[in-house]
Amino acid sequence: MPTPRNRRSTKVRENAGDVQFVSTRVGDARQADRARRLRASSRRYLIRIIAVLGVIVALLAGWAALYNSSAFSIESVTVKGVQHLTSEEMAELASVPADTTLLRVDTDEIAKRIKQDSWVEDVKVNRVFPNTLEIDVTERTVAAVVEISTGSGGTVDEWAIAKDHVWLMPIPKAGSEAAKTTSEQVYTDAAQAMHIVDVPHGTRAAIGEVCTDSNVNNALDIIAGMTTELADHVVQVSAAGTAETTLLLDNGVEIAFGKAEDIRDKERTILKILEENPDSISYINVRMVETPTWRGL
Repeated sequence: MPTPRNRRSTKVRENAGDVQFVSTRVGDARQADRARRLRASSRRYLIRIIAVLGVIVALLAGWAALYNSSAFSIESVTVKGVQHLTSEEMAELASVPADTTLLRVDTDEIAKRIKQDSWVEDVKVNRVFPNTLEIDVTERTVAAVVEISTGSGGTVDEWAIAKDHVWLMPIPKAGSEAAKTTSEQVYTDAAQAMHIVDVPHGTRAAIGEVCTDSNVNNALDIIAGMTTELADHVVQVSAAGTAETTLLLDNGVEIAFGKAEDIRDKERTILKILEENPDSISYINVRMVETPTWRGL
């Protein structure tokens, strides 16, 4: 009996009335069948690739046509989160092209222009289909108003400064031409903010730049670092020097605070002294919090 390896299949071929027997190896038949299946699979795979490429080309052509069309034209621009910038200032900063669409508009470039303004801490520009561009602004807030000597006749300019030490803007005098184009929110915030006074002569402020004066920065760090109710009673900070920084409370008490160090311990010490000596304190010195001193009325 032949082994499976030598097993043959037999085909019958008719030729001119004669019958011929052709013998084929089973292994060869299987190999030929696999080859046929492989060729058929390759053809199907190639057909699928061509079909996918056709779809991609069609989509790209459609996108190009849509991109260059007037579809999704920007009909409105909405602005969120803005209080210190006027509508005119925002329109100038954004400078959205009149003939652009939501597909063609460069949102990154618009955001970059808006962030150049000192009031803007962060901004997101979003497409809201079918025809709205949304500008979401996170503004800086006024941490303090710094009185800077102008060097002429003892006059001072009031500058709004943010908690991250960025100079926001000089606050125009009420009734001036510049005041007419300044947001009312600027004056509201300035009226409620602490004033930093006695700043050394020569202190320089510039819109959008970070403050480099150590005395002003020390005063800001004290204001930002206070966590108790004492902060609500501070109305003025004298920044003649870092170690000489002095707070003035709304009840007239003067506090020699010094450097922006051990702020919480200094606050607790001040509050304890005020509690133990109600209405009888005029001056407290906590520059060295371990050995505070105070003076009565």
